[in-house]
Amino acid sequence: MTDEERDLASQRLKIGFIALVAFSGALIAIQAGGSLTLVAAGFVAGLVLGAVLLWFLIRWWAEFLPAPDRGRR
Repeated sequence: MTDEERDLASQRLKIGFIALVAFSGALIAIQAGGSLTLVAAGFVAGLVLGAVLLWFLIRWWAEFLPAPDRGRR
């Protein structure tokens, strides 16, 4: 897998994660019997929450990756 393919796959995974959270918010609003406005609000809130969760997970996961300068000194 080339670096470009890896970057594209990573970007698609991130977009998919955010979309999953957004659709989840919309589906919960539908299940609760909300109007179209509430479903749209649930979707938008899910987009924001998904982006925040993704940001948190990326920062958290970076703590477990080896530092690029370890073992070179």
